[in-house]
Amino acid sequence: MNTQGPARDPGGTHERMREDRALFERYLRDREPHIRDALVERFLPLARQLARRYQRGEEPLDDLVQVASLGLIKAIDRFDLEREVAFSSYAVPTILGEIKRHFRDRTWSVRVPRDLQELALKVDAAVTRLSVDLHRQPSVPEIVAVVGAGEEAVLEALQAGGAYRATSLETPRGGEEDANTLGESIGADEEGFDLAEHRATLGRLLATLSPREREVLRLRFEEDMTQAEIGAVIGVSQMQVSRLIRQAITRLRAAATSGDLAA
Repeated sequence: MNTQGPARDPGGTHERMREDRALFERYLRDREPHIRDALVERFLPLARQLARRYQRGEEPLDDLVQVASLGLIKAIDRFDLEREVAFSSYAVPTILGEIKRHFRDRTWSVRVPRDLQELALKVDAAVTRLSVDLHRQPSVPEIVAVVGAGEEAVLEALQAGGAYRATSLETPRGGEEDANTLGESIGADEEGFDLAEHRATLGRLLATLSPREREVLRLRFEEDMTQAEIGAVIGVSQMQVSRLIRQAITRLRAAATSGDLAA
């Protein structure tokens, strides 16, 4: 006879994750301030924990908690549920970045705790070795497998790695003079790709409109003409112009959310 009963979830971890996801789904859908306040209160202990790790004698803890809370709010606003990653793992780098920015803006160096310094050195060595072996930047799970620390600890170490030392972008990776430099391994965002993609998407969306609707939108949003001016150009009343604009925008929204646009 089994007297142990059903397996228990220590600390209610899975239930907590379900509640977190439900809150984020509501906030990302409705963007209501009271839901964001609930998320902030829910994850404020994480922000306080990170703030305490970077506290120094002359820096009031309350000030650091406020800075960490600002980073928490930014992480909440930017979080994307589709990434299928725990929010805490996403939030740690954002909060630490805000704390580091606070110290940098005040021209102070960040005092990194000794245990975090040691982990940061191990992570840096692992990144260098894995980059050579894999011929690319390693992922967080790959680093975790090498250093034997948790994912959040590795993320924190990666962020803290630059807090107590500065390294030139001309420094060769792995310490070898003929190796690629750090600068050569850093990618840069190319805004042109996004603009081209947006332009192609917009073109496909506009193709779902009638020529008259496209012309009305062009006059309103490209030429910045008033509805009355547009009416005079195309020979209809201002009310008809308003109806055409609403109709066109409704059609665009429907096309954008249908997923049926031709590639």
